[in-house]
Amino acid sequence: MKPLTQEDRAAALPALGETGWAAVPDRDAIRKVWKFKSFVEAWGFMSRVALLAEKLNHHPEWRNVYNVVDVTLTTHDCDGLSDLDLDLARRMDKLAGEAMVQRDHGQPITCLCQERKGKAGA
Repeated sequence: MKPLTQEDRAAALPALGETGWAAVPDRDAIRKVWKFKSFVEAWGFMSRVALLAEKLNHHPEWRNVYNVVDVTLTTHDCDGLSDLDLDLARRMDKLAGEAMVQRDHGQPITCLCQERKGKAGA
C-alpha cells in the first residue's frame, strides 16, 4: 500500500473536509466525530462499519461513548493516508446517515448522558 500523493490529497481531502473529516495534528491521518440519536444507533453504525472494514481489510481507530463515535483513519502499512482511508471515509459517511457531525475537534466531545446530566443540574 502506498501513501497518497500530493495530487491525490488535493483532489480528495477538500470534499471530505466538507463532510466533517479533518486532519489530525502531528499525524498523517483524518478524524471525524459523529453524534447519533442513541447508543443503539451508534452501535449499529459501528457494526456496519466493522463488517465493511473486515471486507476491505482496513480497520479504523475508533472510540465510542454512548451515542458518540470518534474515528481516526490512517493506513498503518504505509504510515499515513492511503486510498483505503479515502474509500472507508466515504463509505462511513454513507453509513452514518443523518447523524450529527461535530466539526470542531478542539471542543470537548459530550455524549447524550453528559448533556442530560448538565441539563438536570441547571
